[in-house]
Amino acid sequence: MKSETVERKQAKLLACVTRETELSLSFDTSKLGETTVIHCRGRIVVREETAALSRAVAAVLEDSKHVILELQGVTAIDSGGLGELVALHMWAQGCGGTLKLSGLSSRLLYLLELTNLATVFEIFPTQEAALNACSAT
Repeated sequence: MKSETVERKQAKLLACVTRETELSLSFDTSKLGETTVIHCRGRIVVREETAALSRAVAAVLEDSKHVILELQGVTAIDSGGLGELVALHMWAQGCGGTLKLSGLSSRLLYLLELTNLATVFEIFPTQEAALNACSAT
């Protein structure tokens, strides 16, 4: 399999972000070494929003060993969104990487605890704490 150029990968990520401008979920990304942080804002709900999140994570997993989903700006999540987070976590592990969550609201953290999903994810209070954990591995 031929490796894609950096420009093509950036174009794919930009295409993902461009499609998401009309959704109730938006992303910004930043890369620090082998870690990419995806800052999520809006709602992670079933349908186009979860598909958009999958495309964004897939695009960064090609280049990054670690992915941090910064969820401070997430206002709502439904069962489809929770299922998508689990699928992305398993996908990252299958690629030999990690998916960490940071900046969760107390409401989102409570939901993860209530559904026992808090034991599945590595959850950090801040992006900086998640970055430190990535650099330690």
